Amino acid sequence: MKHLRLVAVLAMVFLGVRAHAAVQEVKESSFTTQSVILVDLPPAAAYRAVIQLPKWWDPAHTWSGVAKNLTLEAKAGGCFCERLAEGGSVQHARVVFAQPGKLLRLDGAFGPLQDMAATGVLTFSLAPDGPGTRITLTYRVSGALTMDAVKLAPGVDQVLSSQFDRLRSYANSRARR
Repeated sequence: MKHLRLVAVLAMVFLGVRAHAAVQEVKESSFTTQSVILVDLPPAAAYRAVIQLPKWWDPAHTWSGVAKNLTLEAKAGGCFCERLAEGGSVQHARVVFAQPGKLLRLDGAFGPLQDMAATGVLTFSLAPDGPGTRITLTYRVSGALTMDAVKLAPGVDQVLSSQFDRLRSYANSRARR
């Protein structure tokens, strides 16, 4: 298994392909997805890029349609929130662990999962990798899912992988400055 991951990571580096993403596990009421990217920034700078959500989050995956309405307070208890019209707001997730340059963990059910009796834990793990950083995004979801997890997991994985690709592009554009 480690050999296959190494091959996937090397392919990303040399071929410039999208984030290596996969549904890791699916059970009746839970699933886990994982994506890996390499960015051309050291871990501290890569972490700063991660927490700049309005700079890379796809506005199509917001309630307001405007990524600039997103905020992330990167400390325990901090909110990944979104401002809505007419004074409304959405809490997408709550920060449960923040260690700059190493780890950011959020507790929240994103998008349509929010309407289900589900819990999600989204973890960004950062590790030095040559001159850059390897960022692993893991999302674990469990609860009373109102859809079949086998059908739900690939869609969630696709959305998160797309977001992660946007993060990689944003981080690498910062590296070229």
